[in-house]
Amino acid sequence: MSLVLDAVQSSLGASEPWPDDTTLFQQYQVEQITLPDTVQCIAVETFLHICGLNFKVEQRVNAEEMSPSGQVPFIRVGAYLISEFDPIVAFVKSKGFSLSEDLSDTERSEMKAYMSMVENILGNAELYMAWINPEIANEVTKPRYSCSQPWPLKWILPWMKQRQVNARLATSDWDSKTVDDVCKEVRMCCGALSERLGDKQYFFGDKPTELDAMVFGHLYTLLTTVLPGGHFTAVVQDFLNLTSFCKRIEDTYFRLDDQ
Repeated sequence: MSLVLDAVQSSLGASEPWPDDTTLFQQYQVEQITLPDTVQCIAVETFLHICGLNFKVEQRVNAEEMSPSGQVPFIRVGAYLISEFDPIVAFVKSKGFSLSEDLSDTERSEMKAYMSMVENILGNAELYMAWINPEIANEVTKPRYSCSQPWPLKWILPWMKQRQVNARLATSDWDSKTVDDVCKEVRMCCGALSERLGDKQYFFGDKPTELDAMVFGHLYTLLTTVLPGGHFTAVVQDFLNLTSFCKRIEDTYFRLDDQ
């Protein structure tokens, strides 16, 4: 789906109330979803929870194929399908729900800069570790990505996805990095986030914003996903205020899901 079409759908949906039957679609969490997709799904779930919006999660084996952009997660809101974090945030804003409306113009610009940093560093690092690191790609990512496919698609589709990821990472020279290089990038990003958070509850004070939802999606996934080597988990755990931040978000916005 193009950004233009996303914008049109956002505009059309502005006059309608938020439906109670809103659904977030993703792959099966236990056996199918990959590390980068888990990050995005948790980030969107967190954003919707913080906004106080009703939705249910539906797992589909073909969620990626169902998505209008070919990416997960996507949400069905009435007659509209919106996929990926930024377009979903824009759609929700058109409904009158904005987590950053109380920020100044300078703060909003700063928030967007941090969000760009997170996607460019943590997002690329997750793609690298999931698809380029041979041990994780072969032992974890490819089997999960192809678990529902018959032969020869079980081999062809992961190969195509790996090529796609490699081409994306090559545009910013991430394809030539070593695991140590990637871990250094992650540590640098976490250091910047830790410094910005300081001793505050959230990145811009006592109320969460879109940045908090995005960062939680990344950090919580890195802390809780068991992968060979455990590289990223060890890095994030070195920043105590970030781990406390993740615990605070989880306790505040996800505890009801466990009841």
